[in-house]
Amino acid sequence: MEKKLGFGCMRLPMIGDEVDLEEFQKMVDYSMKYGFNYFDTAHGYVKQKSELALKNCLTSKYDRNSYILTNKLSVHFFNKEEQIRPLFEQQLKVCGVEYFDYYLMHAQDKAIYQYFQECNAYKIVQELKKEGKIKHMGISFHDKADVLNVILKEHPEIEIVQIQLNYKDYEDASVQSRAVYEVCRKYNKPVLIMEPVKGGGLVNLPNQAKAVFDELHAGSYANYAIRFAASLDGVYKVLSGMSNMEQLKDNISYMKDFQPLNKKEYEAIDKVKNILDSLGGIDCTACCYCVDGCPKKILIPDLFACYNAKVQFNDWNSDYYYDVHTKAYGKASDCTGCKQCEKICPQHLTVTKYLKEISKIFDK
Repeated sequence: MEKKLGFGCMRLPMIGDEVDLEEFQKMVDYSMKYGFNYFDTAHGYVKQKSELALKNCLTSKYDRNSYILTNKLSVHFFNKEEQIRPLFEQQLKVCGVEYFDYYLMHAQDKAIYQYFQECNAYKIVQELKKEGKIKHMGISFHDKADVLNVILKEHPEIEIVQIQLNYKDYEDASVQSRAVYEVCRKYNKPVLIMEPVKGGGLVNLPNQAKAVFDELHAGSYANYAIRFAASLDGVYKVLSGMSNMEQLKDNISYMKDFQPLNKKEYEAIDKVKNILDSLGGIDCTACCYCVDGCPKKILIPDLFACYNAKVQFNDWNSDYYYDVHTKAYGKASDCTGCKQCEKICPQHLTVTKYLKEISKIFDK
């Protein structure tokens, strides 16, 4: 049976600012041992260290036919058409491979799609596929369903679509997970799922939500979230960004002999979703795209996490961690309102507005 769990390499085990290659090697070996051979990366992941980590721990150690490697063309690394091929060749070299199994147009939304069109990116990637350097081309997507409909209509050559989907976002008006998924099904495109546990938010649940799942005695909280995504028709892989062996072993324990959710589990998920909706909070997935370009060096996802801990869990420790995250970096009150973060946020969050709210709570 096809293994539905994929290894998302945006979050890796770290020692300080460096990838813990010894731990990552153990995780790659364990994953491969149980037949979970799909790995997803991008040039900017882990501050451009993800690709090299995969070369060190996967592509230099295993036969090329034994694993599936996905990479992406990211808007942040080219300014004109002439830079796309050199960037792609650099990605092949850094990853230590001669071809990518899947190559995705990264983070497509209305504006980025238009930019890719102007740079003939789709045409160039098609040429790379004809040359045998890409086996399958696709897109990763962060926008409304009507935008995806336009892209798939204009580019029937797209073979696969990666979307954000989890039980919290499934009916969300801003993320539109269900509507986006249904467009994929309309065009009969296989689906890759990212953010199935919403950046850890569906694992670190408030106590009343944990109690609902605990009554079922059916495994970890991640288990319900990942299996929710994997239970949908047309899903090829569900990506999980695993940063330690414990997470990997847990995921593999329930995905090696995958069973779709049953009626009681769906009912429990509905209850948990209602609890989460009642608590408020900021729907940040901690992708960290907003951090590098912040002129005040504000660790935005970390401050959002402190805010959520405060309003959702009434966590007294959140004040302490806010101080930790702002000792050497910017406070929420330091925000200049430049909105660079909002332009790049895949979740389309009103970051500057949230920072003002956070400042009222923590900057006293």
